[in-house]
Amino acid sequence: MERLRIVIKGAGDLASGVAHRLYRSGFVPVMTELEHPLVVRRTVSFAEAIYSGEATVEGVTAKRVMNLEEAMEYRRKRIIPVLPDVSGQVILEMRPHVLIDATVAKENLGTSIDDAPVVIALGPGFYAGKDVHAVVETKRGHYLGRVIWEGPAIANTGIPGEIGGFSHERLLRAPVDGTFTAVKAIGDLVKAGDIVGNVGGHPVESTIPGMLRGLIKDGITVTSGMKIGDVDPRADRDSCFTISDKARAVAGGVLEAMLAASKNYGNWGIDIV
Repeated sequence: MERLRIVIKGAGDLASGVAHRLYRSGFVPVMTELEHPLVVRRTVSFAEAIYSGEATVEGVTAKRVMNLEEAMEYRRKRIIPVLPDVSGQVILEMRPHVLIDATVAKENLGTSIDDAPVVIALGPGFYAGKDVHAVVETKRGHYLGRVIWEGPAIANTGIPGEIGGFSHERLLRAPVDGTFTAVKAIGDLVKAGDIVGNVGGHPVESTIPGMLRGLIKDGITVTSGMKIGDVDPRADRDSCFTISDKARAVAGGVLEAMLAASKNYGNWGIDIV
């Protein structure tokens, strides 16, 4: 029997939480990313493999590959392959049984319910039953991780979820267009007013005390207003290097949605793991 082919679009922290949960459950997904990922929580994102060649999150390793043949080879070795693919060519070539749109772009950038027998998307921008088969709620709160089979997720409010009593205050954003240069690193403690980096000579300051939980890669070109960092007021160092509660909840929803469709897998001649 053929093994289940799974593609995850995106390799940021939520996508990586999903990939980690699937891997621990016996699956080895293929992940796709931008050529220059704009990930903030890099220490818990398999997207970092695009830059470094390899990334390990809580004992699970991903490696950068450049084509589908190489991806399938690593998959057989139970190593998660991550490859740059903006055009979606990998999906066309691999013909996955399950496609998971985990880009969390807050809008549908081209994913279709016809892209695979089972198509799952994370967060707002998708209508379950029309754009995709299932949507998993990503908004913090009572419904986080819920699987939606008909309708959309909660609309994007533009207000980040509250952590330690802070919401938008904990985010670091680019003050202007330009190239980001880091001064601090993920895991560093900061005070309100501390400079964590600069963009085109303009300082990026933390507005609250805490620990840098996320920071975009040094040397990346950014645009004004783009999220480039995240300060955790709880100052818990472990949280900088482990999968978040949010990512785990969302990953559980994806696994539920995938297994709920498993009644068809036997008909396709597929070994589910």
